Amino acid sequence: MAGGVERVLTLKANYFADIFGYDITIITTDGKQKPNFFPLSEKVHVINLDVNFEEMWHRSFFKRLILYLPKERQFKKRLSEVLNQIKPDITISLLRREINFLTDIHDGSKKIGEIHINRAHYRNFTPNRSNPFKALFAKYWMHGLVDEVRRLDRFVVLTEYDRQAWQEIPHVDVIPNPLPFYPEHINLVRRKRVIAVGRFFDEKGYDMLLEAWAIVERNCNDWVLDIYGDGNKAYYERIAASLSLDKNRYRLNDSISDVQKEYLDSSFFVCTSRFEGFGMGIIEAMACSLPVVAFDCLWGPRSIITDGEDGLLVENGNIEKLAETMISLILHPERISEMGQNARKNVRRFNIDMIAKKWKRLFDSL
Repeated sequence: MAGGVERVLTLKANYFADIFGYDITIITTDGKQKPNFFPLSEKVHVINLDVNFEEMWHRSFFKRLILYLPKERQFKKRLSEVLNQIKPDITISLLRREINFLTDIHDGSKKIGEIHINRAHYRNFTPNRSNPFKALFAKYWMHGLVDEVRRLDRFVVLTEYDRQAWQEIPHVDVIPNPLPFYPEHINLVRRKRVIAVGRFFDEKGYDMLLEAWAIVERNCNDWVLDIYGDGNKAYYERIAASLSLDKNRYRLNDSISDVQKEYLDSSFFVCTSRFEGFGMGIIEAMACSLPVVAFDCLWGPRSIITDGEDGLLVENGNIEKLAETMISLILHPERISEMGQNARKNVRRFNIDMIAKKWKRLFDSL
């Protein structure tokens, strides 16, 4: 996969192995025959348990419940065997399915949980009145999750806002995601282009971005919008068609490994997420001297952007205000330049060396 979590996992694993000299093993459940999207150090070992949870993705909610239990038992058995074989000092869970039983595996390792999305939207189990059973299940599931997290030796979140959301947990550390790159040279002359990066999923809010772009397109000549990501682009093409967008002024692109090149050829970045765990695209763009226009959603953007200095926060979901803010930047190119310089300077706090030191202190404390 080519998502932000995969990028961060690869980046940290490579650093811990190559710089710290740690013996790193990544254990996966799916994608056995798929190549790594991001380059992985030869020093990092990968073990695929071949459980294949992916086959449940397109099933109904109730069908997934039926299929899940036997796969969960298979996953627990295979993971237990591997951990007891390799005997790690520390096991880190990304709070996927293994959190349900990880602390029951007595392999001698310290257990750390690491979450990459805010609590309110974790696993998309946000209660809703249209599905009372799902709402009840969400409440029951979250109660069980909190109990499991309490049993961990340490729990890592990405922002201070997230720490506040987990007040039942006494052992919470805040460690942001690291920058994957920081270009040495920045283009002084940029294309009249707005860029967005992220999967074509509902949470990224590209439907709202296209609506806002329809307003921008009518008011600003020569500017174009490029969106890069995996997922169902056909749905968003239909939205663009319904808005009568000029096909020469917007493009829905596949994800690419060299996204840095595209940032460096753009003027500013836009984030229309309905919610974010952190915002890898935001810090990547800022490292390339791009100011960021973002919805003030939970919780990522406000943890990174200093409003008015290196980016602009817009009321979450306010499409007209988003378009107005984008137009304002376009009409004031000197502001793009100034905020871009501030963005590049301010984002240095997420340098991989600094973030890795935080992880090392945590490992040493255990």
